[in-house]
Amino acid sequence: QVQLVESGGGLVQTGGSLRLSCAASGRTFSSYTMGWFRQAPGKEREFVAGVSWSGINTYYADSVKSRFTISRDNAKNTVYLQMNSLKPEDTAVYYCAADRSAGVAVRARTYDYWGQGTQVTVSS
Repeated sequence: QVQLVESGGGLVQTGGSLRLSCAASGRTFSSYTMGWFRQAPGKEREFVAGVSWSGINTYYADSVKSRFTISRDNAKNTVYLQMNSLKPEDTAVYYCAADRSAGVAVRARTYDYWGQGTQVTVSS
C-alpha cells in the first residue's frame, strides 16, 4: 500500500514556474514507477510525465516536453514535477500516481495508487 500526497500547486502567471511535490508513504517507494497526470474541467485525465524506479528513464507528453521536468528522490520518498514556461492550457488538477509494473506507462488505468491532486492555475 502506498499513500501519495501532492503539494506545490497554486496560481501563477503565464510564463511562470511551479514545482510540484508528491510525498509517498511506505518503504517500497523506490520500487514503483511514478507518474504525473492532470485533469482539466470537462476533460479526461491525461498523462504528463513519468519516471522509472531508478530515476534514470523519464517520459513526457509532447505538450510539456522541454518545459516540464520530472525527478525523484528515493531517499526522501518524493517525486517532483518542475514546471517552467507555464501556459493557460496547463491549468488543471495535477495528480501523482504509483505503478508497480516496470516501465513508464501513459495510461492512467495502469497505475495502482493515486494522490488527491493539487490545483494549478495559470492566468493569461
